[in-house]
Amino acid sequence: MHEDDKGDGQGAATALTPSGADQEFLALERELTVLLRRARASQGEMAREVHPDLESAAYGLLVRLDECGGQRATELAAYIGVGKATMSRQLRALEELGLVAREPDPADGRAWLVALTDEGRGRVGTVREARRGRYVRQLAHWERTEVAELARLLHQLNGVMEK
Repeated sequence: MHEDDKGDGQGAATALTPSGADQEFLALERELTVLLRRARASQGEMAREVHPDLESAAYGLLVRLDECGGQRATELAAYIGVGKATMSRQLRALEELGLVAREPDPADGRAWLVALTDEGRGRVGTVREARRGRYVRQLAHWERTEVAELARLLHQLNGVMEK
């Protein structure tokens, strides 16, 4: 138990879970669980919109390539959080679909960069614009400062989760 100062000079006892979480962290955990479940489902839908044969995990990979340009497979694996074998399998599937291509890394002739093809860039761009439009419609009643604050907090959370 710990004291929660309500500003009235009297402390109110707040129960903690064995992990040390209080009501605020319990609410955060509950909301993140719902958000992540919905995000996984949405990611699968967006991947299939890019190409009907895509795995849901491939969408995040395509978005990364769209935003950052050519990347080494090892960089992509680290960013997505998968092993090299999983990344190789995913990249091979994307290459067979004509969405990505490998090209020699100009900084190191022994290495390869993976980049979106024109076909991949066009398909990803179409899906991303549709998704952005959906966000604009869903959050139309929010103040722009609230949207910016949510983006800032999620960016901060993503940074903590990378460590």
